[in-house]
Amino acid sequence: MMSTLFIVALFVVTIALIPYAIKWLKQRNALGGLGAMDASRIVSAVAVGAHQRVVTLEVGPSHARVWLILGVTPTAINCLHKSPLLSAGDGHETGSSEKLLVDKWNESQA
Repeated sequence: MMSTLFIVALFVVTIALIPYAIKWLKQRNALGGLGAMDASRIVSAVAVGAHQRVVTLEVGPSHARVWLILGVTPTAINCLHKSPLLSAGDGHETGSSEKLLVDKWNESQA
């Protein structure tokens, strides 16, 4: 009787610990799984219609970040433009990446 009670209690404890084990594994893999990939960042999202958006994402490893400008609809995601992330070392004064991208766009239009 005692051994059966012990086995049932062990089983219940094991089942109760499964969510904590899954959470621990997810955190461990998120931090060390890909390693070189940093988190993506949504720079902007603009609605251009009832179901259409233009979204700017910053993706890639920290030493080679890239901006993706995507057209997003309910049925498709299209890459409209891909641009390397601008930095202060590109001949511009220090500032936000958004300001540097706008400055570069204005220079290309002149």
